[in-house]
Amino acid sequence: MSARVITPPSLQTPRTHIRLAEEADAPKLLRYRLENQAHLAPWEPLREPEYYSLAHCIRTITEGRAHASQDRGYPLIAFDRDEQGILATFTFANIVRGAFQACHLGYGVAARMQGQGLMLEILRPGIAWAFAELGLHRVMANYLPRNERSAKLLAQLGFEREGYAKRYLQIAGVWEDHILTALIRPDT
Repeated sequence: MSARVITPPSLQTPRTHIRLAEEADAPKLLRYRLENQAHLAPWEPLREPEYYSLAHCIRTITEGRAHASQDRGYPLIAFDRDEQGILATFTFANIVRGAFQACHLGYGVAARMQGQGLMLEILRPGIAWAFAELGLHRVMANYLPRNERSAKLLAQLGFEREGYAKRYLQIAGVWEDHILTALIRPDT
């Protein structure tokens, strides 16, 4: 069986252009990280100071492009339509092929865009791309029980609760419980 050739996405929504980042996008990624540091900190692992440097942003982009070329993960960025800034990010990570054909979905939105339906706007075509282009059967997304926005978003996208994992991930320096959800490709 020959390897599947994956075309990285270039998706348009009413407010965004979604694609893999390029090295030239590193200053925009750094600005996004700095502007949203306090907003995202309660939902992410602890970050070393280096994370908020241009060098780290370049490394993140390089590693993300390598993961995509190896079909291991697709870290996507939702830029505003003129690509002057980053509005949100989402990643199809930990891709497993074979009998599983699944991945984990992670996402974050800029503080200034929160509560405006942006994640729903970008994840719908993003997930459709993952099912069609990547041929995935299952997309899994896990969230903190107190994260009501994520619970609502995932429910709107059709994700179903599949479990509850105690002390699942270390978030903001604390091992946190997570609600486990998944979305199965409708035609499989």
